Amino acid sequence: MKVSVEIECTPAEARAFFGLPDMTPLNDMMMERVKSSTSMMDAESVMKTWMNFGGAAQENFFKMMSGALPGVK
Repeated sequence: MKVSVEIECTPAEARAFFGLPDMTPLNDMMMERVKSSTSMMDAESVMKTWMNFGGAAQENFFKMMSGALPGVK
């Protein structure tokens, strides 16, 4: 015997039906943090930070990256 059941509901209604918590406020907070931290990931900001430490930071970064890739030296 094969039985198919089709239920039409929103994700919020499905979560409520199964007793799962509403994670929307937490998700919204985390997304705001991600959006606010994207300026720190700007290429110009990263290069300015590296240049403040001189070439040592770049050299260490390149060593770390080349060590992670097998066969690259």
